[in-house]
Formats: sequence, structure tokens, C-alpha cells
Amino acid sequence: QPQLVESGGALVQSGGSLRLSCAAVGFTLDYYVIGWFRQAPGKERLAVSCIHSGRGSIIYSESVKGRFTISSDNAKNTVYLQMNSLKPEDTADYYCAASAFGCYPDRFLYDYWGQGTQVTVSS
Repeated sequence: QPQLVESGGALVQSGGSLRLSCAAVGFTLDYYVIGWFRQAPGKERLAVSCIHSGRGSIIYSESVKGRFTISSDNAKNTVYLQMNSLKPEDTADYYCAASAFGCYPDRFLYDYWGQGTQVTVSS
């Protein structure tokens, strides 16, 4: 059964950094893109970034451009989201998801989801 396992969420002070990891288990990233989404309390789940190994990446959220970077390590079958200069408004549950369709901000196009990892940024 394909799975995505996230890790790296934590409580961090404003201005700090975190690196989230998303490990794909049971399938290879060669045939899927990986997207990162986040969901703040009471808000909808929104796309943050997406990567297609070997083809590039995209940042969907204007608010994280210049601060967040997505990358992949195919040898480890893992995608990372490096988050710098964190702000309280980045507080959310972060999810990674796999899609066979390509990078789109629509969460309904993603086939597999991780369990989420919580990021809390204190002011």
C-alpha cells in the first residue's frame, strides 16, 4: 500500500527555520509529483509547492515565495520543504501528497496523502 510519511514539524519562534520531510513508501517518485499543502485551523487546505523530480518545481503560495524551498532526493525517495524566516501566519498542519497527473494546486488531483505534521510559529 503506497504511503507518504511526513516529519519535521515543530514549535519554532518567528524568524526560525524548519525542514519538513516527506518519505514515499511503496512507490517511486519517478512517476509521481509531490505537493505540499497546509491547513490552518478553520481554514481550507491550500497548495504551497510542488515538485516533479527531474522537471522542476513550483511555488503556489505567494506568501512563502523567497522563504520556502522544495527539493527532492530520489535516492532516498524523499521530498523536503525547507522553510525559512517563518512567520506566525505559517502556523498550520502541513501535508504532502502524491499525484500522477502532474503539479496542480487542486488537492483533489492528488492520490495519496500523508498524515500531516504540525508547524507552530510563535511570535
